[in-house]
Amino acid sequence: MSRTINLADRLALITEHWSPRTVATVNDYDVRLVRVLGEFVRHQHSDTDEFFLVLDGELTIRMDGGDVVLGSGEMYVVPAGVDHQPFAAAETSILLFEPREVVNTGDAGGELTAPRREL
Repeated sequence: MSRTINLADRLALITEHWSPRTVATVNDYDVRLVRVLGEFVRHQHSDTDEFFLVLDGELTIRMDGGDVVLGSGEMYVVPAGVDHQPFAAAETSILLFEPREVVNTGDAGGELTAPRREL
């Protein structure tokens, strides 16, 4: 039997920024929640698109072709291979939908690389 997931309750358990938590899986894809604040590393995912849905707050996705600004309830898909840099001036909550093996920092690596963790 399936269980329901309250996103607000799950987000309340997340205290770190830029450290996504998997709350469900759909086939080989993770549904991840993350709290963000400030600037993330510029990166790309060469083999997969990246889905962003802002649950609360405002997220700017900086890209060479122009910035995309998302408010609560808005989503955007960054195409595979496109360099992008998420930024949030105030704390923002996001839902990500991406293949299970995707690393949050893509090709950039570094100290913001977070291991896959379930919540």
